[in-house]
Amino acid sequence: MTGTDGGLVSAYANEAERDAEVSVRPKRLDEFIAQHRVRDQLDLLLQGAMRRGSPPDHILLSGPPGLGKTTLANIVAAELGAGIRVTSGPAIERSGDLAAILTSLAEGDVLFIDEIHRIAKPAEELLYSAMEDFRVDVVVGKGPGATAIPLDVEPFTLVGATTRSGLLTGPMRDRFGFVAHLDFYSPADLETLLHRSARILGVPITDDGAAEIAGRSRGTPRIANRLLRRVRDFAEVRADGVVSVETARAALTVYDVDALGLDRLDRAVLRALVDSFRGGPVGLSTLAVAVGEQPDTVEEVCEPFLVRAGLLARTPRGRVATEAAWRHLGRTPPNGTFASEAPTVPDLFSVDSAEP
Repeated sequence: MTGTDGGLVSAYANEAERDAEVSVRPKRLDEFIAQHRVRDQLDLLLQGAMRRGSPPDHILLSGPPGLGKTTLANIVAAELGAGIRVTSGPAIERSGDLAAILTSLAEGDVLFIDEIHRIAKPAEELLYSAMEDFRVDVVVGKGPGATAIPLDVEPFTLVGATTRSGLLTGPMRDRFGFVAHLDFYSPADLETLLHRSARILGVPITDDGAAEIAGRSRGTPRIANRLLRRVRDFAEVRADGVVSVETARAALTVYDVDALGLDRLDRAVLRALVDSFRGGPVGLSTLAVAVGEQPDTVEEVCEPFLVRAGLLARTPRGRVATEAAWRHLGRTPPNGTFASEAPTVPDLFSVDSAEP
């Protein structure tokens, strides 16, 4: 249930989880739930391009993991009736790797690069000319005798996805004609999504059952679908097969997901802050050691939701447990709990480099 390798409520999925999620993903734009503004903007972009008979502008999708960026990339290809080539930034280590992908694209294809902010610098510079001029320059040889051979690339649409849009370079961002940010889902939208997923999976679910799962899903559809599958297992083995509110509560108790959607690692972080460090402030590395996890796991998996839920604050001096965190753990907060420490509007997506 912890880490970035497919924990129960982590928005990061491993390969097996991704395969299981494919069956409930929407295939067309009108099936996509929530993100109404982004959906309408994309519809205009794609309809306009199809009427002109040309590929649409390149698209950048940003936002926390699990909100549907990969799904939207596949929907773009489906709406255009085009093929899609999928890769990721970390997988493109050399410019030659990217050149091979680009020159293999057919006219009108969609190239989806996940975590595009992690693409290697040489490959990123090669991508500039491909995005603007549909041309790549492949360098042959080394030193004074090196020769750049221009190769034409068929017109294509790049769809880039990133969870850390602030790490994108200015030249890269400027080459996208459409930039969209995906927001967390409302409980009502998650309930609609859960009813749709339950129909696809053949799981009987009540309105109260869907509401209970939605309330513990961190505003993230990937987590909602994952919890639904775990509650389904519980309902089939230990109940009557129907996902009711009672069954959902009992199942999520077994899987250590509390009423706010916190899992074991989330609570371990809060307990370390409150019990071991008297509420903080404490540095990220120290906090990660205290809970036996990597700093990246604590920062990228736990902190965004804990900050958004008002349970943890990032300050220049380190991490601080808020009064709500003390009360959630059943502790009595000290008088004047960190009123001067906690920021009034936490930034979920900022890169926190402060380390006391």
